[in-house]
Amino acid sequence: MKRPPSALYPSRRVSLLAVCLIAGQVLTACAGRPGPETLSSVTLTDFEPKRVETLYSVTTRNRSEPGKNVFGFDKTLEPNYARFDISIPPNHKPANIEWPKRKTVDPRTDFAVLSQAVLQREDLLQAVRAPKAAVPVVFVHGYNYNFQEALYRLAQLNTDSSVDGIPIVFSWPSFAALPAYVADKEAAAYSRDALARLMADLVTARKGEVDVFAHSMGGWLTVEALRQLKLEGRTDVLNRLRVIMAAPDIDADVFTAQLDVIGRMHIPIVILVAADDRALQVSSLLGAGTQRVGALDVRDPDVAAAAKKAGVTIVDISSLESADATNHNRFFDVKQLSSALSKPAASASLGDAGAFVFDAAARTISSPFSLAATVLRQR
Repeated sequence: MKRPPSALYPSRRVSLLAVCLIAGQVLTACAGRPGPETLSSVTLTDFEPKRVETLYSVTTRNRSEPGKNVFGFDKTLEPNYARFDISIPPNHKPANIEWPKRKTVDPRTDFAVLSQAVLQREDLLQAVRAPKAAVPVVFVHGYNYNFQEALYRLAQLNTDSSVDGIPIVFSWPSFAALPAYVADKEAAAYSRDALARLMADLVTARKGEVDVFAHSMGGWLTVEALRQLKLEGRTDVLNRLRVIMAAPDIDADVFTAQLDVIGRMHIPIVILVAADDRALQVSSLLGAGTQRVGALDVRDPDVAAAAKKAGVTIVDISSLESADATNHNRFFDVKQLSSALSKPAASASLGDAGAFVFDAAARTISSPFSLAATVLRQR
């Protein structure tokens, strides 16, 4: 994906005041964020949850205590593996995680862990190899996440999408602190080889396709893992991966260089973007004004041409309601998104490279340029 004319990546000016406002909003949202106590197992008594999700975790975080599934931000040389059964409460609302409002977890109103186990690598691969096992779906979280936030976010995404898969969270050792952007980037880089190995393990064990869904800085980590696989000559793995990235926090020039190494994927990478993503505007400012891939404008013909040339699919999802003022977490509303993506017309579009727009009201996906042409014909 050779870089198009510089007009493709306009410099976005973000004032210091805007940075402070966004930081304040994020800090407010993170006030009282969930601690490891939310992963303590509870017992159901005379109660039927809405749904129970069985999730697996692979993490480059070290265990805070040997033999327990409590993970902080310390790094480990070899990934740790675990399994969790998480109940979804009847009052669950799409795109939301019902965190406990008190010290004790109540499965009637909260996401809750019913059971859990410490696993080894082979335990996960056996689950993937099992007869009639579903497609593994790997979720790679972004910057400023702790382990329990990443795990429960995957539970929410899996419940709302009703996807019949084997959900696996790949949790890298984010510091889960707003000022730790640079430290998080290094922690993500530390985890590149482990993610590449997980992708190879799952493809080999399944002997079929594997889905990878990455958010924000997790998108950068995912593309780095794809690049690593290419350098290792693992085209057999790359050809079996279906990759979707939401709001990837990647410098556009870096992404171009990464794709130059990876080449065209057998299944095009799908990138969910929104030009009004304020978190990525702050990231751009921290990067001296560099354009972030997750904030590209699909209505720019140069962006569409570059996407086609690189063999990637870019979808604007700005019509989805944002979960917060940063406009960085629209993918939380996976129920609306997945219903549109599963339509035959959408599947055909997403099999092609280029730029598209998701219409939340109509739940359709179409080319922004065909939309423009339709409007012009009606005049």
